[in-house]
Amino acid sequence: MTDKTTKIITAQNDAFRRQQNTDLIGRWVVTHGMQAEGETFVREAVAEVVRFADFTAENDPYGERDFGAFTQNGHKLFWKIDYYDTAYAMGSDNPADPAQTRRVLTLMLASEY
Repeated sequence: MTDKTTKIITAQNDAFRRQQNTDLIGRWVVTHGMQAEGETFVREAVAEVVRFADFTAENDPYGERDFGAFTQNGHKLFWKIDYYDTAYAMGSDNPADPAQTRRVLTLMLASEY
């Protein structure tokens, strides 16, 4: 991937995660373990994902800002953005192209990984 493509994907992932760009189509998925912790827990975790800015070489080796980890109420949580085709059936051929790509952000307890 070129640096230009990575920059495009990074900007798109930030906008999608922050829920700032309606041109980017996708879904947020919250796992059963997260749901079992209750609505307030999930709402606070979603807010943390939106605010997340602790990207490092270890958790973001490709510079796409597609993964994060944090602790909330004693639980280690992970979030991850994956890129699918428009039918959500296979990986996207071009994650930088919103016309070809649907994002899925999954929020989970680390213990569910």
